Amino acid sequence: MRQNTMFHAHLAAQSARETEKEWETAGKQEFVIVFRQTGISLLKILFTNECIYDCKYCVNRSGNDVVRTSFTPEEVCTLTMEFYRRNYIEGLFLSSGVLKSPNYTMELLYTVLYKLRHEHNFQGYIHVKAIPGADSRLIQMTGYLADRMRVNIELPTAESLRLLAPHKTRKNILAPMRFVQQMSAENQYEIQTYRHVPKFVPAGQSTQMIIGATPESDYQILHVAESLYKKFDLKRVFYSAFIPVNEDKNLPSVKEQRPPLLREHRLYQADWLLRYYHFEAGELLDEENPNFNAYLDPKCFWALRHLEEFPIEINYAAYDMLLRVPGIGYKSASRIVKARRMGMLDFEDLKKMGVVLKRALYFITCKGKMMYPIRMDEDYITRNLLNTKEKLPEGADGMSFRQLSLFDDMGIE
Repeated sequence: MRQNTMFHAHLAAQSARETEKEWETAGKQEFVIVFRQTGISLLKILFTNECIYDCKYCVNRSGNDVVRTSFTPEEVCTLTMEFYRRNYIEGLFLSSGVLKSPNYTMELLYTVLYKLRHEHNFQGYIHVKAIPGADSRLIQMTGYLADRMRVNIELPTAESLRLLAPHKTRKNILAPMRFVQQMSAENQYEIQTYRHVPKFVPAGQSTQMIIGATPESDYQILHVAESLYKKFDLKRVFYSAFIPVNEDKNLPSVKEQRPPLLREHRLYQADWLLRYYHFEAGELLDEENPNFNAYLDPKCFWALRHLEEFPIEINYAAYDMLLRVPGIGYKSASRIVKARRMGMLDFEDLKKMGVVLKRALYFITCKGKMMYPIRMDEDYITRNLLNTKEKLPEGADGMSFRQLSLFDDMGIE
């Protein structure tokens, strides 16, 4: 199945050009990837690797001597539609370097979306990058054609941005983010007031920050993310582990530094706790404990530092407290609240509801009793939790990393 899918993906890619040789000569196969995001298959395209900025962490910085190439709007449309007609993708994820100027690049991205929606009748999902510094009118027109828009914050703090991306400013990045937020609010009012109003970025906006290129702690990064969620109504913050591709005195060494993929994974887990489990950044970390434990997920890490809160009685604990128990997710917490209205629950009931008892058993009681006799000691529980192997995403254990290209077999099924 995988080979067949990638074979036809290869054919779809070729259809955008006359021959495979011409495609490879253009160097564009490195800027097209099929991947899954939030449960849907997307075609990710980098419109151009040309860029006027000299960000020290980026392989496409203006100061690097690399082959430069760009798609045309029609090429992106053809490529997207070939994948879409074969039912291999459900949408497009379109990013780009900054070619000539922010306005020039944003106009090209708008042209791609306009052609897809109005000339090719593309009905799929579109996630597009908004270019900081571009005219708000261009961002507005593009937003009416896209489902989600992304303004990359790049680095966690303004100080890091000045150090590694001196041509960019935090103010310039936050301006389009605020504009998208305001336009979305106005559009929601229009939709409620009038009929047949076009939707502006209906899936909301997101951002991305690079971690590991600068010395910020997890505590600082999580506070930045929490602030972005609250102040700009973001739907998602993406964390990108820094991959050393350039030699620079202000960057970690290319030879010594490996991408902090496990750290990226922990930040995603913590971000999930912020969005769905009613945690706050100040609860998960503080100045005395500024970084997550690499060997424990953030919820376990929090629970071990707050053993005075446990064990909790499953049959009486509030929903918000159930969410804080390691091994209990928001779905299983909802099932518990609903099921206990019908009678008292025991550990066998919890197992059927999807509770991961090998983690939860240290923090809960059923009918006043724990599953096994347990000593409420941090070191004791930590040792036992470490013995329950956690399933980590590929590469997060530090085994390997590499840049993907279109023709890799990425396990798409």
